[in-house]
Amino acid sequence: MITPMAEPPVTIREMNHDDLSMVSDIERRSYEFPWSHGVFRDCLIAGYQCLTLIREDRVAGYAILSVAAGEAHILNLCVDPEFRARGYGERVLDELLYRARSASVREIFLEVRPSNEAALSLYRKKGFHKIAARPAYYQANEGREDAAVLAKKLVVDR
Repeated sequence: MITPMAEPPVTIREMNHDDLSMVSDIERRSYEFPWSHGVFRDCLIAGYQCLTLIREDRVAGYAILSVAAGEAHILNLCVDPEFRARGYGERVLDELLYRARSASVREIFLEVRPSNEAALSLYRKKGFHKIAARPAYYQANEGREDAAVLAKKLVVDR
């Protein structure tokens, strides 16, 4: 009988400038129209909550969260294609939700491509619901693709 190997442990930590090349590489391998290295650098400089998922001393995912005026916005959440379907995206999303609650955020928002079924499934599982659409929001191979705007109310512990 073959015993399946256990997944190596993963940790989530703050992103730093040394992570940017690995983050940019994952972004390029994940999307046809990726964020640039400079966009990630600017998010760090702006003080957004920038997180990395670390697996065996390597970046396996990342997320960017903006928090202001009692609201939060997930700007980016991505897991390396090599490590998808292992629950890592959910781990990162749970950390974002924890951080948003800790910052007394009342509601959290994000945009997602309607064609990204895996992401939509995860967000629905975590209680996000569609509140709007942003026409022609994303660049696409032929024209533009709409974005689904999702939101989740957060309960602030007092």
